[in-house]
Amino acid sequence: MELNQLNRAADTIRVLAASMVEKSKSGHPGGAMGGADFVNVLYSKFLVTDPENPTWFARDRFFLDPGHMSPMLFSVLALAGHYTVEELQQFRQWGSVTTGHPELDVERGVENTSGPLGQGHAMAVGCAIAERFLQARFGDVVSHKTYAFISDGGIQEEISQGAGRIAGHLGLSNLIMFYDSNCVQLSTNVDAVNSEDVAAKYRAWGWNVIEIDGNNAEAIIGAVNAAHAEKKRPTLIIGNTVMGLGCVKADGSNFEGQCSTHGQPLSKSGADYEATVRNLGADPANPWAIPAEVKELYAARAEQLKAICAARHAAEKAWAQENPQLAAELNDFIAGKLPEIDWKEVAHKPGIATRQASADCLSMLAEKVKNMIVASADLANSDKTDAFLKKTTAFTKDDFSGAFFHAGVAELTMAAIMNGMALHGGVFAACGTFFVFSDYMKPAVRMSALMELPVKYIWTHDAFRVGEDGPTHEPVEQEAQIRLMEELKNLHGRSSMLVLRPADAAETSVCWKMAMENNTTPTALILSRQDIPDLPGLTAERYEEALGAQRGGYVVRPVDAPAVTLVANGSEVSLLMEVAALLAKEGVEARVVSVPSIGLFLDQPADYRKSVIPNNAPVFGLTAGLPSTLRSVVGPFGEVFGLDHFGASAPYKVLDEKFGFTPQAVLERVRLYMSK
Repeated sequence: MELNQLNRAADTIRVLAASMVEKSKSGHPGGAMGGADFVNVLYSKFLVTDPENPTWFARDRFFLDPGHMSPMLFSVLALAGHYTVEELQQFRQWGSVTTGHPELDVERGVENTSGPLGQGHAMAVGCAIAERFLQARFGDVVSHKTYAFISDGGIQEEISQGAGRIAGHLGLSNLIMFYDSNCVQLSTNVDAVNSEDVAAKYRAWGWNVIEIDGNNAEAIIGAVNAAHAEKKRPTLIIGNTVMGLGCVKADGSNFEGQCSTHGQPLSKSGADYEATVRNLGADPANPWAIPAEVKELYAARAEQLKAICAARHAAEKAWAQENPQLAAELNDFIAGKLPEIDWKEVAHKPGIATRQASADCLSMLAEKVKNMIVASADLANSDKTDAFLKKTTAFTKDDFSGAFFHAGVAELTMAAIMNGMALHGGVFAACGTFFVFSDYMKPAVRMSALMELPVKYIWTHDAFRVGEDGPTHEPVEQEAQIRLMEELKNLHGRSSMLVLRPADAAETSVCWKMAMENNTTPTALILSRQDIPDLPGLTAERYEEALGAQRGGYVVRPVDAPAVTLVANGSEVSLLMEVAALLAKEGVEARVVSVPSIGLFLDQPADYRKSVIPNNAPVFGLTAGLPSTLRSVVGPFGEVFGLDHFGASAPYKVLDEKFGFTPQAVLERVRLYMSK
């Protein structure tokens, strides 16, 4: 009886998924129909969530990697009570909550935005790491399972190699992943592009691999139970499934396993939609009807969950009474509460690189913020995240008591994993590498912005002054690219990313303050390799002045009626200070403005912006990147000097001279601009 009920529920998910796509005339029914058995078993028998509190911190998480299979997810969530049939009928329409690819909505059971293949299950790895980190501190009161669902396409994406390696290396036994192996992808069969032994690959990474018939409910139940029993390794359940399971032609002949059902309505694929609905035991006149036995299955699971959660909540309450200090700390972690930090007390040596100033901040954060996790892509001693590591230990397979994550040479994977940590909650996530390698990370950074996750990106070696490493390591266009995220507004009308390029050590402290206090978007900290002179002012006074960075831009060399305003951020600000001093000797008074966050500055009231950059005097901008980086700040009539070419291999002071970034060379450009 139970097996029949499970199969009927899976067929109901298939019918709903096919009908959603058919009604919207757009979508991906085939994979959703093939994967229905696993999500049905997971949600009706295993996934532990609280029906009365969907954001309960210790809930199990389910991360969908192939976002195009959203009809499957929305359908099973509808059976679980999170969506109505009417909402399913609005699939892919304007204003609908049932979107073409799932968008983060924890209240409705959607744990991650997914679409770019490979990132969803990498986020699951991050979630599992965050759970182990917290379990090491608070015990089983926060323990849970993280489930992931991946497809043939996700397995092929390069990010999967990093995610699989890391999960196996760290022995994430709390991670269970179902691989929907239907051997069909969007435009070809899998064997046209891939002949690797996936099971052998994952076993080599240290995974527990179980291979089953992925459309057999009893086999799925057995595999998940076996995964629960595994205490040392993550588990990959390879489910051999059938694309478009249940699809038939109008004459009733089989149309399963066809590539054409992957990415279009069944009626356009060669299958017959109405015949398929009938074949799956539903009525084409009312395919949205939920059979009584399916309602009973999910209603029974809801009652089971209420009992499970009542026992868990009672245990949580007892634990909190026995451990009041730990309970208070856990509540602060979950709330994202920062401890009190006196940022002006962070000690910096004079004239240091901003990466070193960042290290000073990280050293303090390692002592103050007990739930901060910092990662690096094999560059900790160069991006200076090792300052954090020196105050803690790195994660190992059997020990998550530390707070540092060695990601290895896997920038994109690292960034997606940090997103997963942020999605889990209870931790502050930061990761570092060279700025030029932000190119590798951009797809995950975009997802950080889209999901409004407060990941901190530490990008060092910020300009051509990397020097001898040459053009492959010298960012030129990267700042302009990342600052486009400042122009892009999120759903709340805010800049989708806070981008900060500090001008000296004091500004770096302020920028770290801003990054840690920013809990609504990702933050980029763009830091220099080379030493930078401190801007004028004693250390304490300079910090107070640098607090102007909190408005995006501020005056660092005040002049009441400037003949010209010089604007920059990062390393170029101190260079402009030298240029201003040379102009003063010629009787020309120049104001200097530091704009570490262009987006934040442009969001300030017009009166403030005019008080910083007057519109009645020429404006000259200087950047080590593309001139377009500063165009929105200097205005249509301003001048910007930057690079229009790649870097070169030479000591950075030689490059400064060759590229025209010396005080005298910039002075000549300012003179020429003012003479026009």
